[in-house]
Amino acid sequence: MSHLNTKFWKNKKIYITGHTGFKGAWLCIILNLLKSKIYGYALKPSSNSLFEKSKIKKNLLSNTYSDINNLKKLKQDIKNIKPEIVFHLAAQPLVLDSYRNPLKTFNTNVMGTINLLESIKNIKSIKSVIIITTDKVYKVGIKNKSYSEDDELGGIDPYSASKASAELAVNSYIRSFYENSLLKNRVSTARAGNVIGGGDYSKERLLPDIIKSIKNKATLKVRNPNSVRPWQHVIDPLVGYLILAQKQYSGMLKTSNYAWNFGPNKNNFKKVIDIIEFIKKKQKFKYTLFKTNRVKETKILKLNSKKSKQKLKWSPKWNLKKTLDKIIEWNLLVNKGISAKKVCEKQFLMYINK
Repeated sequence: MSHLNTKFWKNKKIYITGHTGFKGAWLCIILNLLKSKIYGYALKPSSNSLFEKSKIKKNLLSNTYSDINNLKKLKQDIKNIKPEIVFHLAAQPLVLDSYRNPLKTFNTNVMGTINLLESIKNIKSIKSVIIITTDKVYKVGIKNKSYSEDDELGGIDPYSASKASAELAVNSYIRSFYENSLLKNRVSTARAGNVIGGGDYSKERLLPDIIKSIKNKATLKVRNPNSVRPWQHVIDPLVGYLILAQKQYSGMLKTSNYAWNFGPNKNNFKKVIDIIEFIKKKQKFKYTLFKTNRVKETKILKLNSKKSKQKLKWSPKWNLKKTLDKIIEWNLLVNKGISAKKVCEKQFLMYINK
């Protein structure tokens, strides 16, 4: 059993920005299963998304389709709802998109986060806030190093730089406004790696592309076969966020650094090509490698999650084989007509009860 107190979440008022995204939809499904009261604020999802496929919308108490850059609307929404716990996931989450649209990426990831920080300032009901960033916030230095929360922030591509900037903004708000307020010790950032799982339909991401190739009998184009990534099942970091939110809520968490890493164990650091070969053994598809000098992407990314393991008693549970098996299982069951929401719930229950 993980250190997640499932009873804690019953009837808690939870506000989630970006709830229509891949991680956001999983979070809604999990919190709904735990009988939380869920309020969402996000852009409208595409019809081909986990949010739509799971029909989770009907379980939410409010569902606002709006841009995180609309400060007036966001402020009003939070003021009306008076949530107890806030998860901020609204973001432009893709590296390649950030090259095509840097302005939108910085606006959403930096100013969107500042809009949230501004909106929660005087809301007395709020007891815990988790701001989700990424493992890509670190300044990449020594080869093969695992980054811990005290390492320098950086980021070359617009996505990574925007998320590192969001971290600086959060730190500034904590030190400038929250330390002498009710939000003292109640706001954190969470950094997780390459999160994968059933229901991810994002463009230009390895797992969704493999699933699509299998389904359409098309050849997969592989960009960076030798890039090493910290692959982890989406449930792993989400449980980490929930434990962190829970501990903050109780006021038990005292720390001078408000950032938390939620990365997988070392054996999940694998090359892109290893993932492809693993799935190929189970399901047939063809792939081709192509060289691209179009954009800079980090070759190796590793997180050190010692702090979360020690202070939150969180640890990643599913190794890479289990993670990939779960994704294949998810797709097979959903393709057979079993409800996406049911499959997510079943996998989550298996995860916490193992």
